[in-house]
Amino acid sequence: MTPEQAGRLLKYLTPKEQAELDALLAADIQAAPWRPLPGPQTMAYESEADVIGYGGAAGGGKTDLACGLALTKHTRVQMFRREGPQLLGIIDRMAEIVGHRTGLGGKPAVWDEPVPGVKVEFGSVPNLGDESKFQGRPKDLLVIDEAANFLEAQVRFLKGWVRTTKTGQRTRTLMCFNPPTTTEGRWVIDFFGPWLNKRHKLFPSAPGQLRYVYVDPVLGEDVWIEDDDPRSFVFLHGERCYDFDPEDYRPEDIIKPESRTFIPARVTDNPFLVGTGYLAQLQALPEPLRSQMLKGDFSAGMEDDPFQVIPTAWAEAAMARWRERVPRGEMMSMGVDVARGGKDNTIIATRHMTETGAPWIDKLKVHEGKATPTGQATAGLVLAERRDNAPVHIDVIGVGASPYDILRDAKCDVYGVNVSETATSLDRTGRLSFFNLRSQMWWKIREALDPDSAIGLCLPDDPDLLAELCAPKWEMSGMKIKVESREEIVKRTGRSPDRATAVGLALFDTPKVHNIVRGGRERAVADSVLQYDPTRFS
Repeated sequence: MTPEQAGRLLKYLTPKEQAELDALLAADIQAAPWRPLPGPQTMAYESEADVIGYGGAAGGGKTDLACGLALTKHTRVQMFRREGPQLLGIIDRMAEIVGHRTGLGGKPAVWDEPVPGVKVEFGSVPNLGDESKFQGRPKDLLVIDEAANFLEAQVRFLKGWVRTTKTGQRTRTLMCFNPPTTTEGRWVIDFFGPWLNKRHKLFPSAPGQLRYVYVDPVLGEDVWIEDDDPRSFVFLHGERCYDFDPEDYRPEDIIKPESRTFIPARVTDNPFLVGTGYLAQLQALPEPLRSQMLKGDFSAGMEDDPFQVIPTAWAEAAMARWRERVPRGEMMSMGVDVARGGKDNTIIATRHMTETGAPWIDKLKVHEGKATPTGQATAGLVLAERRDNAPVHIDVIGVGASPYDILRDAKCDVYGVNVSETATSLDRTGRLSFFNLRSQMWWKIREALDPDSAIGLCLPDDPDLLAELCAPKWEMSGMKIKVESREEIVKRTGRSPDRATAVGLALFDTPKVHNIVRGGRERAVADSVLQYDPTRFS
C-alpha cells in the first residue's frame, strides 16, 4: 500500500479508531524513529558489509538511509559532504525524523543526542588536506554523501578512524552517490569495481553480495579476493597464508579483508516520491543526465573537462587493445619515475615492439617508496628489468639524480630527463610549441593515443594508470601549450601521476646504442645516427 492509498483510507476510520491508530504510531515512533523502505533500502540497512555503496540514481532514499542508520544502529557518527552548505539538507531531514533540533550547534555542526545515546558530527572537506582536521576522531558510522564529489584520498583517510571500543557495536562506512559526471569522480567505479566496472574480473556481482578486498601492504592498492574468503591471513614468501599462529606475528602483519557491497536504488524504489511528480521531472531531464539520475547508468554522460590533456575514451581504447604477449617482444625503451617519499611509488614502464610495429607497454612494475630508499636500490631494480640494450629514461628532478648517476657509472645507456627544462619539439602539426619538456611529454602521450595518429599504442588495463592519464589539464601560455605541473595535479586530484609519468618517459624514442668494433677500436654508436635527440618521441 502506498502512502497516498493509506491517506485516502483514513477518512473511513471512526474517531476511536483514529485515536487508536495515533497511539500505535506514537509508540512505534518512540520505539524506532525510522524504518527502511522495503527493497534496496532494507537490503542496505541490514547489510553486514564493512563498506556499503548505495544509490546510483536520484530519489532512491540515500539521505534517509544515512539518517536512519545514524539514529537507530549507531552511537558515534560522522556525516560528510564535500561542501559545508550541502549538509543543510541532511540536517533538515534528520530534524524532520526526530521532531526537534535540541542539542544541535557548533561550527562545524555537532548534534548531541538527536535520540538518546547518539552523537552526530557533520563535516566538510572542500580542499585536499581538510580531511586531516578529523584525524584520530573515532566513529562507528562514517557517511560519505555524494561520494563521487570527494577525492579518493580524502575518503580513504577518513575511513582510517572507523572504529569503536563499545562491545557489540558494529562499525561501517556508507557511501551514497549517483554516477560521476567528471573524471575526478571515476574512482568510485573502481572502488566498487565488481558491481560498476565492466572490465573488473569480478563483474557483474549481485546487488548486496559481499565481496572481500584488502589493501596491498607494499603497493597500497586494493586487491580483491576472488574466492571470497573473509579469513585473516599473513604473507609468506609473497603468498597469502591462512594457516598461521597469530602469536608468531605482530598484529599489524595480520591482514583482515574488508567486505564491500553495492546496492542500486532508483526513484521507483521510493513510494513516497513516485506519486509526487518527481519521476516525471527525472524523465524530462536531457540526456545523459536522464540516464544517470533516472536509471543510475554509470556508463552514461562521463564528460571530460574541455581542457583535459588525454580524452578518457582514447586511454580506454588503448587499454582495450592490450593483450598479454609471450614473449613480450624486443624492449625498445624504459621509463622510470622515482619515488619522492611518503606514499609515492617507484614505477618502471617498459615499451616493446609488436609484430605490427605498434608500441606495447608491459604491466607496470610498481615498487613501494621505502623499497627504493637509495639510488643503488632503484638502479638495481632497473637493471633487473632491462633487456635488449633498451635505453633508460629517468626523471632526474630531485631523487632521480642518484640512480641516474649509478646507472651511468654502470655503463648503462641511461638518459636523465628534467621535465622542467625547455621543450625540444613542436606538436604533430608543427604549429604549436610547448611551455616546457613536461608539457611536451604529456602532449606526446596524447598524440600517441589519438585514434587519428594510427600509432595504436597498447596500454595495460590499470585503473590507477587510467585515472592518472586523464588527470592533467592544459592551457595556452602565449603560443605555447602548458600542462599542469605534478604539484598542481596532486593538489587538485589528491594523487601523483607516477604511473603516467613512467609511461611518458618510456615513450621517448631514443635510438639504441651498441658496442661495435670499427678500425680495431670498440666504440658506442646509435642504431641510426651518432648525434640524436633523446627527447624525440614515437
